[in-house]
Amino acid sequence: MRIASWNVNSIRTRVGRVVDWLERSDTDVLCMQEIKCKPEQFPYERFEQAGYEVQAHGLNQWNGVAIASRLPMTDVRRDLPAQPGYANTGDPIVEARAMSAEVEGVRLWSLYVPNGRELGHAHYDYKLEWLRVLRDEAVRASDQLVAYLGDYNIAPLDHDVWSMAAFEGSTHVSQPERDAFNALISAGLTDVVRDYAEGYTYWDYKAGRWQKNEGMRIDFALTTPALTELVTDAHIDRDERSGDSPSDHVPVVVDFDLETELDDDRPMIF
Repeated sequence: MRIASWNVNSIRTRVGRVVDWLERSDTDVLCMQEIKCKPEQFPYERFEQAGYEVQAHGLNQWNGVAIASRLPMTDVRRDLPAQPGYANTGDPIVEARAMSAEVEGVRLWSLYVPNGRELGHAHYDYKLEWLRVLRDEAVRASDQLVAYLGDYNIAPLDHDVWSMAAFEGSTHVSQPERDAFNALISAGLTDVVRDYAEGYTYWDYKAGRWQKNEGMRIDFALTTPALTELVTDAHIDRDERSGDSPSDHVPVVVDFDLETELDDDRPMIF
């Protein structure tokens, strides 16, 4: 079973590109982040024509997550248990940043971790609390087959950014954020792509970052111990950052040794 994560940065803008990639990459399930639309605005038809069912969770033109699968999805859940809310003013709102579904006995989470904005900002504290809640969920589900895929907005290692000097005093590389990421690892999760692929997953549109390869590795697939044992390969599809109207992120892809109902329909190779 091939599972991928991709911050698509507006699905309505990039639906053709995303569906084309799904078909070319032979991906079974895609966890998307930053869809930037409400469920009723999602371009379901293009996915359905390609054989994918979609479950979407969005509240407005910001944030939003979705899962597209050509395998049956069951027990779809929106939001993490006890997920914190945020608001610049007024009452906190639980944003559309997490959803999951069970596919072939595996629970797949699509996660869009808050950005944090800047050190000392209320959004930074919100980010750390959000990650604490995520860790609690990972601990609770540690004995199950679970993958937490998405845009974590954290570069855990110095070489996950093109220049630590450029990020001095900034979010994404601060020690509390890295500690929060490492707490997920300490809870038993494994960053399964790192053993198979080097490189960045995000390049800002500004200042020619892509052309100069000034990127960041902030998109991850973290898996529980039982699921980690089933990983057979992984890669970062760097080429998706080029071409017409790309997202500023690229797909992160993981293969698992799991038979699916589609296996009987695939041609035998001799």
